[in-house]
Amino acid sequence: MRTFGYWLRRNSRWIAIDVISLGIMLLIVTLNHVPLSEWIYGVGINLFLIVVLGGVDYVSYVRKHRNLCRMREIIQISVDALEPPADALEADYEELIRLVHRDKMQQLTAFENKKTDMTEYYTMWMHQIKTPIAAMRLLLQSEDHPSNPELSEELFRIEQYVEMALQYLRLDSDTSDLLIQRYELDDIIREAVRKYAKLFIRKKIRLNYESVGMQVLTDEKWLEFVIEQVLSNAIKYTPSGSISIYKKPDEKQVLVIEDTGIGIRAEDLPRVCERGYTGYNGHTDKRSTGIGLYLCKQILKKLSHEIWLESGPGQGTKVYIRLDVTERVHE
Repeated sequence: MRTFGYWLRRNSRWIAIDVISLGIMLLIVTLNHVPLSEWIYGVGINLFLIVVLGGVDYVSYVRKHRNLCRMREIIQISVDALEPPADALEADYEELIRLVHRDKMQQLTAFENKKTDMTEYYTMWMHQIKTPIAAMRLLLQSEDHPSNPELSEELFRIEQYVEMALQYLRLDSDTSDLLIQRYELDDIIREAVRKYAKLFIRKKIRLNYESVGMQVLTDEKWLEFVIEQVLSNAIKYTPSGSISIYKKPDEKQVLVIEDTGIGIRAEDLPRVCERGYTGYNGHTDKRSTGIGLYLCKQILKKLSHEIWLESGPGQGTKVYIRLDVTERVHE
């Protein structure tokens, strides 16, 4: 009915002219003493023509309306799908739409090119920075100095930040290097733990690791990065105590990483996986970026996994990672 109302409003001028014409005809018939039946006969012919021609015009109007609604719903609107213009005014509007669309596509192309150039530059920079990092690590290993442990720890953090930035760029990339197959989860966990072994020792944090004994359908590199980020957060916010890694007892495909750290406030818990959100703990620790858990959530979403947290101030934090996915074939 709404579309019909718009159509009536669009043709209201012609409808008004037709009604006035019929009124004038009635006046002429009355003044000339012509039988009223003649006027009724003319009105019948007029109404017949209005119904037929108006119906054809209404069908065309509805078709154009539905086509525009369909174009509005698709992501990339192509002006080639527009209906041929019915008159000069529609042709003017269509040409205006084409000019706006052309300008939009030019700006979109320029933006994509700029984004690609920036991504390639930062990717190249991150790969190049690994060379001086590796050189500094060799120098630290070759010289014995009391400050070496602290320097090694800071250098390790630099490596992690570089890796985080690289994964952040890859996350938004149109191309994907995912290699989905079945892996032993224990192998992935041990590799992640091995990277943080020195931090465990330095902070005197006890690691309780129970072999989970399960296979997961995932990408090894991406899942290992997620586990590393969760371990990094656990170590950062656990001044003393322990970190435990185990399988959730009541669910077969859920990995749990639990710490005895400072915990997370209830008001921060729903937002800790948002990009850039640091919460109360982030304001206390100025080095927090609010990117780690955001990356974890986005990566796990891409892998068809899930992540959620349970925590409270002074109660430590439990991070749950659900790893069961539907079998799928990747070409």
